[in-house]
Order: sequence, then structure tokens, then C-alpha cells
Amino acid sequence: MLENTLPLLEITKLKKYFPMKHKLFSKKRSFLQAVDGIDLRIERGETVGLVGESGCGKTTAGRTVIRLYDPTQGKILFDGKDIAGLSQKQMLPFRRKMQMIFQDPYASLDPRFLVKDIVSEGMVPSLSRGEKLEKVKFLLSKVGLNSEHANRFPHEFSGGQRQRIGIARALAVEPEFIVCDEPISALDVSIQAQVVNMLQDLQHDFGLTYLFIAHDISMVKYISNRIAVMYLGKIVEIAPSDEVYTHPLHPYSQALLSAVPIPDPGEAQKAMRIVLEGDVPSPIDVPEGCRFRTRCSHAMDVCARQTPELKEVESGHYVACFLTDEDTHPR
Repeated sequence: MLENTLPLLEITKLKKYFPMKHKLFSKKRSFLQAVDGIDLRIERGETVGLVGESGCGKTTAGRTVIRLYDPTQGKILFDGKDIAGLSQKQMLPFRRKMQMIFQDPYASLDPRFLVKDIVSEGMVPSLSRGEKLEKVKFLLSKVGLNSEHANRFPHEFSGGQRQRIGIARALAVEPEFIVCDEPISALDVSIQAQVVNMLQDLQHDFGLTYLFIAHDISMVKYISNRIAVMYLGKIVEIAPSDEVYTHPLHPYSQALLSAVPIPDPGEAQKAMRIVLEGDVPSPIDVPEGCRFRTRCSHAMDVCARQTPELKEVESGHYVACFLTDEDTHPR
């Protein structure tokens, strides 16, 4: 029997624009370009980290991939099936296969429901009440909670415990793919590592595939097989985690890595911090050519005229930058 070699998820030229409101009777029409033509491939059982500054489009990309937002353009191949143009009714068979862990554990749980009702809500209707309760208790144990927690309300838990409940809820429908939308950013530093380690254990136990969204590139390196760096709606670099961390090629990736704290004071003094000038341009009025050129110390004339394409410059290492394009600027 042939093994399935298709990636679980393949995104091609994915765009998500939000129309902007203008004054009454105004004919002007503009869009917020949250995600603007990204390509991404995620293999089965893999964790791909998506990093970038706040407002770069990471969360919008994650929500569009699992069709919480309808894409403006592009393809979303899930297990070989293009789901980008499906109606909400046609999406129902795929909803169980794709889940999301939300950033805010306080806002993502309904305060009126008991934990057992929150976790069991998406389970198949054919299960009896007793079977659902047993499954809830099993899932709570997998995320580090006790069976008696099933009969409590969300307000009785800490932020870390609430996030564990949210993870149990995502697992309840037996998904294949989970978007982790900054799942640890709202938690105390002391328990962030615990949650990340738990996510790795669950991935092994349930055969899960993750898109892990975060702005902490050091934590993303720890959990991810590959890292995609995003800037102003576009992916500017993709490579294996160690490669991005030790050998970033895009100037923006280099700036992100330079901001990571170094525990050794001596090494920290030697390290060169790259401070970016100016603010991130508005996604409503993006610069022509390379979007990073307005903050890049290496910007050339070609950067203002052309948009660099994401190209493989080393084995498995893709970069969208003219500095690595031998046709434009030999290394």
C-alpha cells in the first residue's frame, strides 16, 4: 500500500483583504491587506512556526487557513482538497479536522458553561452522556487537570488552567491540524514552558500537525520543525528552525534574532543589536516593491521597483530578498 505523500496543508498565493469604511457618498475604496499572497506547505506531523511583529498578519493567516475568515484569493489545499471556495455547509466535514487554540484563555471560554459542557460541545452526537463525560475526563487528564475540574466554571481557574481547558476542547473533536494562535503569550512565564512541552506530548500522542503562531522566536524555535518569518502580510523567509536561528538571511529575520535576550552577559555584550528605524508601514497603504525597504539599512534601488519573490537560496531555505538573489545582487 502506497503511503500518502501529500502534505496535510498547502497554501498558495493566499490573500485576505478587509474593506475599509469611508465617508458617506465617497467613491474611494481601499483595503487593509492583512495577508497578501503567502505560500506555505505543512507536512503531516510537522510543526511550522509563524513569527513576526504584532500586526503583521499572523493571526489573520491562521484564521483564514482554517476558514474562520473567507479568503480573498488563493488556494488552501487540506489533504489534497481545495477548501478555499467552499461554503460554510460544505466546510462542515473539515471543521472536525481543523481546530484552533486561541490566544486569550479568558475570552475563549463561555463563562456560563461548566467545563464538561465546554469540552464536550463538539463531540459526535452519537456518544451517550456517560461516554462524553468519560472522554472529557480523559482529555482533562491529558492536559494536566483533574476529573473533578469537569464540574467547575471557567472563572474558578487560573489563566494557565483555562488554556489547558481550551486545548482539551480542541482535542475533543479528534482533529488532525491545530492552529496555535499565540497560546502562551497571555500566560505567566513560569508556566509557558509547561504548556509548550504539553503541546509536544499531545502532538506525539495524537499524531497532530501544528501551525504555531507567536512573536517569541526563541520559543518558536523550541517547538517548531520549520519557521516562517512574516512581515506586513508577506512571508519573507522559511527554513528549518535551527537554520533560521543560527543563519538568518533576510534583514528582518536578522533584526528579530538580534532582539532575543542572551543569558550570558559576556556574550550579550559582544552581540550586535539591530535596531530598526521607523514604524511598520500601514497595511492599508503598503510601500511599492519590497515592503521592508523603508526600514532596511541594505535597501537598494531595485527594492523600490520590484517585489522580491520567495526563492530557495539554500537547501530548504527560502528567502524573499534581493540581497540573496544572485541575478540582482551576487552574494
